[in-house]
Amino acid sequence: MHKPHDGTVDAVVIGAGFGGLYALYKLREIGLSVRGFEAAADIGGTWYFNRYPGARCDVESLDYSYSFSRELADEWRWSERFATQPEILRYINHVADRFDLRRHITLATRVTGAAFDEDANLWTVTTGSGERVRCRFVIAAAGSLSLPKPPDFEGLDEFRGRWVQTGAWPHDGVELAGKRVAVIGTGSSGMQAIPIIAAGAAHLTVFQRTANFSAPAMNGPVDPAHEAAVRADFQGYRRALMETAGGARHPLMTGLPALQVSEAERAAKYEEAWNFAAFALQTVFSDLMVDEAANETAAEFVRAKIRTAVKDPAVAERLTPRGYPFGAKRLVFETGYHETFNRPDVDLVDLRETPIERITPTGIRTSEADHPVDLIVFATGFDAMTGPLLAMDLRGTGGLTLEQAWADGPLTFLGLMVAGFPNLFTINGPGSPSVLTNMVAAIEQHVDWIADCIEHMRANGLRRVEAGAEAQLAWAEEVRRMADYTLFPRANSWYMGANVPGKPSVFLAYVAGLGTYAKRCEEIARAGYEGCGFERGELGVKPSLTSSPR
Repeated sequence: MHKPHDGTVDAVVIGAGFGGLYALYKLREIGLSVRGFEAAADIGGTWYFNRYPGARCDVESLDYSYSFSRELADEWRWSERFATQPEILRYINHVADRFDLRRHITLATRVTGAAFDEDANLWTVTTGSGERVRCRFVIAAAGSLSLPKPPDFEGLDEFRGRWVQTGAWPHDGVELAGKRVAVIGTGSSGMQAIPIIAAGAAHLTVFQRTANFSAPAMNGPVDPAHEAAVRADFQGYRRALMETAGGARHPLMTGLPALQVSEAERAAKYEEAWNFAAFALQTVFSDLMVDEAANETAAEFVRAKIRTAVKDPAVAERLTPRGYPFGAKRLVFETGYHETFNRPDVDLVDLRETPIERITPTGIRTSEADHPVDLIVFATGFDAMTGPLLAMDLRGTGGLTLEQAWADGPLTFLGLMVAGFPNLFTINGPGSPSVLTNMVAAIEQHVDWIADCIEHMRANGLRRVEAGAEAQLAWAEEVRRMADYTLFPRANSWYMGANVPGKPSVFLAYVAGLGTYAKRCEEIARAGYEGCGFERGELGVKPSLTSSPR
């Protein structure tokens, strides 16, 4: 770890997850001096914090990994089709060690502010330890889902038991044996954790706010034939992924509208997609996210699966998602979730019927009953995409804060830049495909574009770049228009910021897909970074005298 010191570098990278590590690697490769800051005690980003039972990726391991190094891909072997948190964290650590990235990173150090000095054309980055670092560029790689939404329940401070959050799971584990456990929230982390918690606890009570659509993870070992095919044409396979909407393979896509095939054929395709897992169920037909009638056929298929899995019809009905389109909230991949409610030691509380009134010293009180518990697990989600950026007190030209700039909702150009914040780049920021894609593929595309932009500046005597205000508004309109074409905005989801009180209701991601987005970014770069404003002057970025491991 770096010894804290004041100084000037070409670029500061905030965050040491997948995005931060690749940014450090890539910027160093083009000759920049770099510093990285990570709030956690070690690297890994979301995979460092999300250690809850059952934490697993919903993108296949062979796709959810870096493509920038063929040698890295050749030497790493994934044990499972959908990797668990511990295996992903081992991979991230392997990457950091293999490419000697740790020496650039200061751990256990949170960035508390960054202010742009217009006269010096430098950012001053301030940390919680009091260190101040001056830099030409700031790369915000703090993650889209890295700021857990704090529990907001009256009486929590009086609770005599223990409470934890899935998004900040204690690294020394949580004792379940003999405990009466409550889980509040049934999104991705809740649905993954609940079967494992139920198996370890004396009794589990699940407090459900909204029933979610899900599909079985169908996890297992990596398919040797598929892995061999990927390795035989690694670069071709990865290029093909970058042309897809989700940055991952979807071999069951028919390209057909759901209602243009017979009911029998539609049912067979849904069954095949259900058994394949991944996002196959959401992509098997071309119109599921744009046509309400087509969407309802997929929704009813999932509802029928729930009725089959859960023995008690009343419990099954409470677990059945209604009132919003299938896929408009993130589809959850789980293992044995619905079957868990057949256990005699598991209860379901529907908070729409009986809302929580307060936390008591001994448990949870709803409008109907007191539920004594020893441990509360809050699986209540994140302040997604904008929260991590707003938490850093970023200040651009004229002292403009990011909070002020985004008072009515986030405005970015390509999800990469913000007008009024020169030489600041955001990785997987709002307005990018981000959470609707394979995040690792999106990260590599983002970082490569940023590095190319910086090299363009260096080659053309440019010292400052920022999003143009008009281009930013046009991009926001494109993001909105694309979202409104789909069924995504019809759900009160974290995609819309609906899980955070007071957060502006804006669809946060670019829904046209990674392939379409990447082509737009390429077109903009070829047009001389059309939509960006530049200022001439000495950039101050000099080629590095040291080579890096490959």
